[in-house]
Amino acid sequence: MIGASRRSLSAAAAAAARSRVAAGAASAVSPDAASSSVPPRPVSNGTPGVQQQQKRLLSVLAAPKVAGTSNVVSLKLMDGALVGRRYESSAAAVDSTDLPAEKHEYQAEVNRLMDLIVHSLYSNKEVFLRELVSNASDALDKLRYLSVTDPELLKDGPQLDIRIQTDKDNGIITITDSGIGMTKQELIDSLGTIASSGTAKFLKALKESQEAGMDSNLIGQFGVGFYSAFLVSEKVVVSTKSPKSDKQYVWEGVADSGSYTIREEKYPEKLIPRGTRLTLYLKRDDKGFAHPERIQKLLKNYSQFVSFPIYTWQEKGFTKEVEVDEDPAEAKKEGDDDTKTEPKKKTKTVVEKYWDWELSNETQPIWLRNPKEVSTEEYNEFYKKTFNEYLDPLASSHFTTEGEVEFRSILFVPATRKDDITDSRKTKNIRLYVKRVFISDDFDGELFPRYLSFVKGVVDSNDLPLNVSREILQESRIVRIMRKRLVRKAFDMILGISCSENRDDYERFWENYGKFLKLGAMEDKENHKRIAPLLRFFSSQSNDELISLDEYVENMKPEQKDIYFIAADSLSSAKNAPFLERLTEKEYEVLLFVDPMDEVAIQNLSSYKDKKFVDISKEDLDLGDNNEEREEIKQEFSQTCDWIKNRLGDKVARVDISNRLRSSPCVLVAAKFGWSANMERLMRAQSMGDTSSLDFMRSRKVFEINPEHEIIKALNAACRNNPDDPEALKALDVLFETAMISSGFSPDNPAELSGKIYEMMTSAIAGKWSSQSQAQPANPIPQHAAPVMSDEPLEAEVVESEPVEAGQQK
Repeated sequence: MIGASRRSLSAAAAAAARSRVAAGAASAVSPDAASSSVPPRPVSNGTPGVQQQQKRLLSVLAAPKVAGTSNVVSLKLMDGALVGRRYESSAAAVDSTDLPAEKHEYQAEVNRLMDLIVHSLYSNKEVFLRELVSNASDALDKLRYLSVTDPELLKDGPQLDIRIQTDKDNGIITITDSGIGMTKQELIDSLGTIASSGTAKFLKALKESQEAGMDSNLIGQFGVGFYSAFLVSEKVVVSTKSPKSDKQYVWEGVADSGSYTIREEKYPEKLIPRGTRLTLYLKRDDKGFAHPERIQKLLKNYSQFVSFPIYTWQEKGFTKEVEVDEDPAEAKKEGDDDTKTEPKKKTKTVVEKYWDWELSNETQPIWLRNPKEVSTEEYNEFYKKTFNEYLDPLASSHFTTEGEVEFRSILFVPATRKDDITDSRKTKNIRLYVKRVFISDDFDGELFPRYLSFVKGVVDSNDLPLNVSREILQESRIVRIMRKRLVRKAFDMILGISCSENRDDYERFWENYGKFLKLGAMEDKENHKRIAPLLRFFSSQSNDELISLDEYVENMKPEQKDIYFIAADSLSSAKNAPFLERLTEKEYEVLLFVDPMDEVAIQNLSSYKDKKFVDISKEDLDLGDNNEEREEIKQEFSQTCDWIKNRLGDKVARVDISNRLRSSPCVLVAAKFGWSANMERLMRAQSMGDTSSLDFMRSRKVFEINPEHEIIKALNAACRNNPDDPEALKALDVLFETAMISSGFSPDNPAELSGKIYEMMTSAIAGKWSSQSQAQPANPIPQHAAPVMSDEPLEAEVVESEPVEAGQQK
């Protein structure tokens, strides 16, 4: 009987081998990679010949892909494997209720969790594959770790991989891994219960999100893991074999059920050497996930860089030449033409289809490689492929941080800007991986501030939990540390562009992302020292070229203490503003702010390298003049200043003697803590601006006069001799409103100002030319009456004649 049993076992093992080649059951996906302290026991699968047969099966599954027409045997083998796999998928659908099974009830929290998963509406069901592949990877990783001290765990096959097969006709997905597997007790502990703390957090978060009307897509957050399979499955079957046990067990659960069953696997054709095979019977609406192309796409997105190879069962083909039957009529005609030549056989090219395993992931991500071993072309290719770009990036940074938090990252600066700074939509520029598994690219300032949202890259951390959520990202201390280091590396990368020998590189960067850095100067006070050297502005001495603050400081005069700037609506207005007259004379360079964000950004910086930023359009401008001489001039014109202040009233805060003018008679400057003319213009343009604050800030202006100008000297004389002269008062009003325009402010009543200017022009030019026109004769001789005459006598007559009065002209 023993001999008969041995022969029967050999036959059963051969049949099981053929089935396993077809099913690719060389590995299994462990839903939870449960551990056990039970010491390993020898596995008894029959005779040693059976074990050798299993190893050979693993070798067949891991063999190179079939290609070309030379390997006909392999093609026949794979064709048989295809048939076997189709048969197994259909056979797996048969209910095995005839086998004895133990019925178990879910833990109360798990039952509630299952009900929420099945009946809640989730916007992203595809995460189920990410969760299950990640669990399979954990099972493989655990087996590899334990095999270091216990090599016997790998006796059933050294291959560590994940294999996914789909049956789109029946809507079945089979995920198999060759990992650690589970015993019966581990099945109960891992798939029948869940950590109470994790469940409580999950249920609480789900309840809060539903109450707040938010998307309740919380899959993958609190250790849900395996149960995400019920998002798309109406039934899940887990067949697992642990190397620590000589039995294989099958766990079976159905959606909308409070219990599950566990039984021992008795069918030889369904036995696996080691690991777990997870079979998902998809719901009717979710059978689209069973298409090989859909699985391939999801793996590329979520699990491309899992550390173990992932194979998918794909249809392939190769071309070959086959003979075709000739048309009898054509063959007879050719025979009549040339009976001596041997007839040629006609062939055509056809595509031979077959099924084979295909590697679907890259097991070595580029960010895990040594940066010294990665070329620029490889970085550019990775960038284009990952972010669907067609231009090479301006710069890249590949780094690893160690210490309190460890992670690897590659950052890129795109060549062109796609999103505007005012665009409130979330970007998908940062892809977060946890242990090589893609988690999310939907962030809103958790990893990068808004002003650096143009930076693209990948971040891979082993310190974050795999089931990470936005709440965890916002509250995690690890994420806060990661953010600081990522921002620092991003600034280092941008600084490298600015220090490039090719000045055009940074000009391209500034043209695309200059506004983003200015926004950073407004919002991120902690990084002012990193942002300031990257800013660029026009200046009064730069010939329409942008300069950095470092270049400005290098060009400062020895006696110059501050960094001067002026803001205007255009570069021409800024260059010709009267505020620059004295500074130009002293050869002081002035920064010209023509972008609406420039002035606000600099006000937030306040200083650079211990040099304060000073707006030359505001009061109390210190240019290092002799204060004694200025006091004497103030005393001389004090009466005039009071007279002007009484006339202007509340339009100005005071009237003062200017130290910034040379050719202009006067200028209107803003108060030290008030708005400049440029800022007032911007605030006036705001549709939601506060008009009350606008009126208050407008009243704080200082009217400065130039005592050396002829107009001011004339008004000084009018103040002393006839202060109530209407003409003097009218001239003062026009002077003030003209100063408003030249200083960048808008007059309150442009029509009234125009009327005053027209009236003054009329009085100035009235009768100046009209008396001469009246003295002309009725029929004057035209100049072209004698074209042949020389103009020399006329020229002599003009020179020698005395001026004549009207009425005496000849």
